Amino acid sequence: MMSLLLAHQGGWDEILLVAGPLAVFAGALMLANKRANQKLAEQADAGDTAGSPDAAE
Repeated sequence: MMSLLLAHQGGWDEILLVAGPLAVFAGALMLANKRANQKLAEQADAGDTAGSPDAAE
């Protein structure tokens, strides 16, 4: 049954073979970007509250 389902059904199975990994890659990039932005925000907050000389400029 599964071999019949994936036997070139109009091209959608090939689309899934490309779109699936692209979606996973895009999700990983979005997650990494979100974490990087959070880390930068935390560092900026820590720098502001520490009274560093750079904050006065």
